[in-house]
Amino acid sequence: MAKQIHILNGPNLNLLGEREGSIYGHVTLADIEQNCQEECARLGFELEFAQTNHEGDLVELIQNAGKTADGIIINPAAYTHTSVAIHDAIRAINIPVVEVHLSNIFARESFRHHSYVSPVALGTICGFGPAGYILALGALTSHIPE
Repeated sequence: MAKQIHILNGPNLNLLGEREGSIYGHVTLADIEQNCQEECARLGFELEFAQTNHEGDLVELIQNAGKTADGIIINPAAYTHTSVAIHDAIRAINIPVVEVHLSNIFARESFRHHSYVSPVALGTICGFGPAGYILALGALTSHIPE
């Protein structure tokens, strides 16, 4: 059975390519998904890719991935800075999680400098735009036993 990675995306990431191009660039979430599909195939992993604007839905995606996936990459977007529920959901599962952000959250507004996800993630990649997802795939797959 093939190993599986879930990439989970939080609120407003469905608007990539339309909003704040100076911060997030002009690549769409569909473009990122396509690049991740290709990289997962190259690495020998299956990919589940999802986006939601709802915190509870993101918690359920994390919980479900914890039962079926070998690892998670999560861009919790604004929930990074507010969601104890997402922190707790990640803490409750037994698979590695890598946090990713398109922008460098530490070079932005001070309220973005705190992450509830980082303490329960294997690591965090931020500031590299869409390439951060590919970097996260490399980092995550190196921590999944064969």
